[in-house]
Amino acid sequence: MAGVKVRLDEAMGTSLIMLYGLAHDAHATPSILGDTVAAQALEKVDYDFARLKLSPKLTALAVTTRAKHFDGWTSRFLAQHERATVVNLGAGLDSRVWRVAPGAGVTWYDVDYPEVAEVRRKIFPSRDNYHLIGSSVTEPDWLEQIRPDLPTLIVAQGLTMYLQPEEGQSLFRRLTDHFAHGAVILDTHNSYALRRQNKLVHRHFGATMHWAINGPDDLERAVPQLHCTDVVSGLVLQGRAPGLPIAYKIFVKLVQSVPVIRDAGLYLRYEFGS
Repeated sequence: MAGVKVRLDEAMGTSLIMLYGLAHDAHATPSILGDTVAAQALEKVDYDFARLKLSPKLTALAVTTRAKHFDGWTSRFLAQHERATVVNLGAGLDSRVWRVAPGAGVTWYDVDYPEVAEVRRKIFPSRDNYHLIGSSVTEPDWLEQIRPDLPTLIVAQGLTMYLQPEEGQSLFRRLTDHFAHGAVILDTHNSYALRRQNKLVHRHFGATMHWAINGPDDLERAVPQLHCTDVVSGLVLQGRAPGLPIAYKIFVKLVQSVPVIRDAGLYLRYEFGS
């Protein structure tokens, strides 16, 4: 099959890194996630990944340790709610719905820009109770397509940092107003990480990160409906990954006493509603 020409602008282009890491891990022994759907999808993509100068092993470890944690949060929520809705914001080229494989009572929505949605339709298979919405997550109209009454899990992995603070806060207020009850899981960059990571993403994709979240209280103050139930340091979690170079493990151990570095990226879980 001919490859899909992928030309994704600005922050949308970073979704290719996710797919690349998942696919590389799928071919590794041992594999952390074994995501064969991602591996098959990457084979359909025509893109020069060499220009990104990525380390396949380190990229796979970074991508899969985060994805595995968010998969776990998702699976635990669905284990508690046989009938539920999942709204995956800024889905990019992640194949989470196939990894989690939700049951028949779960309706899943992936939301991303129309350009990303078009690529997803070409490289991923279809499945029951799965819907793809081609829209910017900050546009309000798409939300009306989703029923509000079921327990709802909102996933925002790799999204918040690319939003303007005001539009991100408004988005989460709309979500918690629309859905009756549920949970929100997301990852963040603090101010320190935003400055460092912006150099990388701007050089490769022309993207700019805008929204620094320095702790769970930042979002609770902006969106009072949200109540944080779990906080995990992404750096510390990644430092426990099998096969990580010893130098990186030593670095992670050393910086655990430096909060601004240790908490450069946090994985946060909130609950809202009854």
